[in-house]
Amino acid sequence: MPFGESLMRVLGVDPGTFKMGVGVVEYLRSEYRVVHFTVLNAPRSKDLPHRLHILFNQLSDIVDIWKPTELAIEEPFAGRNIRASMAIGHAQALAMLTASITGIEVSTYAPRSVKQAVTDYGGSSKEQVQDMVSILLNIAPRDLSSDAADALAVAICHINSSHAQQITMTE
Repeated sequence: MPFGESLMRVLGVDPGTFKMGVGVVEYLRSEYRVVHFTVLNAPRSKDLPHRLHILFNQLSDIVDIWKPTELAIEEPFAGRNIRASMAIGHAQALAMLTASITGIEVSTYAPRSVKQAVTDYGGSSKEQVQDMVSILLNIAPRDLSSDAADALAVAICHINSSHAQQITMTE
């Protein structure tokens, strides 16, 4: 069956331990449709294990409600703050665990690849990604936080990557 002829529902995740962006995008017959997006929150007053537990429960609820067929996660940016990178890695692992428990396939993407997929430039700013996601998915910019926009961008990146992979396999 040609790509896009069967429904693809991707849950994109922008991992974080205080705020985790999530977005569900459907792709069918060459059209994107946003299904759901939000930012999951864990109180700063809680320690890391408790925040991860809260986020796990919230993400599990999203998976139960929206039933994605695939999950795409943005990889942590390896910046100078190793502690922050480690925390984001924990959040990424939490998303992978959530997907594994429910049998959902997981793919990860570097931040540069996500930006490239949405804006055609891997060095785009958060604002440029947010603006392009709002255009591609027809969401009013005022309704879209940068965390949710990043999650939706990861979902779009995965759909584009899957499409490119299928084209390569059929040639």
